Amino acid sequence: MAAPLICPSILASDFARLGEEVAALEAAGADWIHVDVMDGHFVPNITLGPDIVKAIRPHTTLPFDVHLMVAPVDPWLEAYRDAGADILTVHPESGPHLHRTLGRIRQLGAKAGVVLNPGTPLSILEEVVDLVDLVLLMSVNPGFGGQAFIETTLRKIEKTRAILDAAGSKANLQVDGGVTSANAGACVAAGADALVAGSFVFKGGPSAYASNIQALKTAA
Repeated sequence: MAAPLICPSILASDFARLGEEVAALEAAGADWIHVDVMDGHFVPNITLGPDIVKAIRPHTTLPFDVHLMVAPVDPWLEAYRDAGADILTVHPESGPHLHRTLGRIRQLGAKAGVVLNPGTPLSILEEVVDLVDLVLLMSVNPGFGGQAFIETTLRKIEKTRAILDAAGSKANLQVDGGVTSANAGACVAAGADALVAGSFVFKGGPSAYASNIQALKTAA
């Protein structure tokens, strides 16, 4: 089994050094850069606007995996794509027409992803599975970092993998929230092939990033 993609969330990084942080993550062996965008409305926090994403884009060649926790989300798709997003991932709850939103992301030339919160049913995915390049399962309720992994997510990963396989989908299955070396293996065994990790990757500072990323890949 191939090692999962490791997608460090810069929500846990040093915001005063974002350019240096993303460069250090690439040097440490990260696969994608996960960018958590929060609007203070859809979720109880405010983070990174498109101008900040644009500013850090030149500091790495890694794909930017932009998770939009924004409502309404449609007005922001083009701005984040123009800022350098390679993948735009949206919540079904963040707009009235998920099918149209995913189609618009693809029209903009980005990969389209759908995010399912712990309480969001998988039946939504079945209706749009042909339009997604990424399915992101939240293993915490979104809004802030440092939360504990919700164990029932493992069963949801299994069910999601079954839906993707039945549809013949090549979409990545990503897990985000409380991911550590202690649960990375269980996530991958259940069917995940991409792991978002914030606090675990960034602990110890830049000199520890490579060993932390390797610990996740080894555990998986």
